[in-house]
Amino acid sequence: MNEYIIEAEELEFTYPDGTRALKGASLRIRRGAKIALLGSNGAGKSTLFLHFNGILKPQKGKLRFNGVEVRYDKKSLLQLRKDVGVVFQDPDTQLFSASVYQEISFGPLNMGLSRETAREKVLQAMEDTGISELKDKPTHFLSYGQKKRVSIADVLAMDPKVIIADEPTVWLDPKHAKQIERLFRDINEKGTTVIISTHDVDLAYAWADYIFVIHEGKIIGEGNPEDIFADDILIRKAGLERPWILDITGLLIEKGFLTNKTPYPRNKKELIKMINCTKYLGGTENQYDLSTFRDEGRDANYIPVGRTRK
Repeated sequence: MNEYIIEAEELEFTYPDGTRALKGASLRIRRGAKIALLGSNGAGKSTLFLHFNGILKPQKGKLRFNGVEVRYDKKSLLQLRKDVGVVFQDPDTQLFSASVYQEISFGPLNMGLSRETAREKVLQAMEDTGISELKDKPTHFLSYGQKKRVSIADVLAMDPKVIIADEPTVWLDPKHAKQIERLFRDINEKGTTVIISTHDVDLAYAWADYIFVIHEGKIIGEGNPEDIFADDILIRKAGLERPWILDITGLLIEKGFLTNKTPYPRNKKELIKMINCTKYLGGTENQYDLSTFRDEGRDANYIPVGRTRK
């Protein structure tokens, strides 16, 4: 089995209006990872994503999936789009059926699955995304957050190996954004490679295992979140900022409230726990184990996928 599920080599793409969206973009996506493609508006994130499942074809360069170069005949594209599902930024561009059940069942039925098999996949996808109670609801009556979940269930029902989400938390309030983050974390924990595009540095830092930085159609940096945001030159070049939590933690270290050996927290709750652990304050030389309270972003509003608060 190939270590990298998606490999892009020197991709170039220019739109009919002359906009050069990709200018030699290269990257390798490790199987089973949580990936953030980070860049400012217009950097080329969405264009690159649309190459990953064959919606767009590179004018130069190569794309490989599972170690095999992508082919663009009808049969090959159908398989690629089953394996690589895309959740678009605006769910209204993705939803078109009368009810939630009909919407999610369209893909499996279109694949030629029996109605019974398709039903099993649809019900499982609805359970995984916490929308089982919306089964018969008209899609045009859904809230924006509900539409987001339905669009994710749409893709899950196809049993993809990779899920790509374009700006998944944009226009969501903090509570629903946190639920979407957790949903993608749960999906990844079941073995699916998840890739999100975002210009939200706080989301990328807190959520991702690995980050690619794209700027003006090229990948200009990659690495784990800590290394990416430690590179001030890279962040400035990409037109981004450091996550607020890094600035606050750095200030606490500077003022002596935390030691310079302190591992940086990934989210607000970890920072609060760190501050409350007084044995780590006031210049002690003891370095603590972050895993003792690393909580992967769970908070008081967290509801596990497929469950409701009692």
